[in-house]
Amino acid sequence: MLNSSHKIKEITPGSPADLAGLKAGDIITKINNVELVDIFDYHYYSDDANITVELLHEDGTTTSVLVPKEDGEDLGVIFCNGLMDDYKSCSNKCAFCFIDQMPPGMRETLYFKDDDTRLSFLQGNYVTLTNMKMADLDRIIAYKLGPINISVHATNPELRVKLLHNRFAGDILEKIEKLYHAEIPMNAQVVSCPGLNDGPELDRTISDLLQFAPVMGSMSVVPVGVTKFREGLFPLRTYTAEEAGRVIDQIEHWQNVAMERVGNHFVQASDEWYILAGRPLPEADRYDGFIQLENGVGMLRLLKEEVLDALEDIKKPLFMKKRHVTIATGKLAAPFMRQLADLVTEKFNKVSVDVVCIRNDFFGEEITVSGLITGQDLIAQLKDRDLGDNLLLSCTMLRAQEEVFLDDITLSELESALQVKARIVQSDGRDLVCAIVGR
Repeated sequence: MLNSSHKIKEITPGSPADLAGLKAGDIITKINNVELVDIFDYHYYSDDANITVELLHEDGTTTSVLVPKEDGEDLGVIFCNGLMDDYKSCSNKCAFCFIDQMPPGMRETLYFKDDDTRLSFLQGNYVTLTNMKMADLDRIIAYKLGPINISVHATNPELRVKLLHNRFAGDILEKIEKLYHAEIPMNAQVVSCPGLNDGPELDRTISDLLQFAPVMGSMSVVPVGVTKFREGLFPLRTYTAEEAGRVIDQIEHWQNVAMERVGNHFVQASDEWYILAGRPLPEADRYDGFIQLENGVGMLRLLKEEVLDALEDIKKPLFMKKRHVTIATGKLAAPFMRQLADLVTEKFNKVSVDVVCIRNDFFGEEITVSGLITGQDLIAQLKDRDLGDNLLLSCTMLRAQEEVFLDDITLSELESALQVKARIVQSDGRDLVCAIVGR
């Protein structure tokens, strides 16, 4: 049966597909006489010069079209389904899974657990590889795809089976080794849980993965997040400040080992560890180019560096009106955001900034990151405050490319409830400075 996921949504104007007459609504059935399974097949076979595309049109007719193009030139097709296939859901029951800790009654998409390796290449998602057989890895190797981001969590087979609650999860090193010998670039992630995969087990995991460097380019360690909705789930708790300090010491020891062996730090601790332990963030050079930003590794250090650069570039006007803004942020980042705000107001002394730490009543007080703050918590905790000219919010609080919070409260509803204009700040220091000073 023909896969409707191969239907074209739009054609890039002026592209080879446009010039050859491909239209939105057409379904691509084959390229160079090869039936396409998913987006990987499409990119692989459409990469050639002068390809032949077989189409099924909306009226039921079929045609074969020669598309003149250069080798490696993008065909210019955007599909209705970004994967050209169904999304693969997660087959694990991880002890630390955040989705299992979600409250009932939220929108359906928030409960979908994806573990689709294709999203690792397309969007940078981390995947466990438990959905993949060796034949699937052969396909990645044949197409020379990379990098692949792997949720490892533990290399001890028995422990990984326990953590992921999946009897097929113990072969992770075998899969990583296969990718390593094929020189497929990789990155790794560990969600660290007290008493489970930390301590000696974390040493084992780092040691095992370091042997695959530099093909395994980096590894991050992040602490488990625990909401108040854990009834009936595996018993977990968060780390204490003292325990966080020990994890940092452990990781920094392995960074020294990695520097001697491979010339970079390899393993990185997320910002949460340093804030929880009350320790200063590492210097910028320690982050090896900030390659694990998506896991919260080095985000605050990079933000500060960008703020300092922006303050050097942005000139103070001769005449500036008084301005008052409020930054609403999570408990984790609040002290750091106060430091950054002080740097800005030191130069722009007619600007005043209130930094408000938002307690996470929705998920529970142990959730401290800004990206999980809901609209209802913002409204409840800010409604009686003088918020000034603007309320500054991190873009991480909203759904990607939408003005909607996790609890489905819209940005306009928030503004109406608080009677203030909100400004969404992108994840870079220059945008933060501009938002504070009103540019």
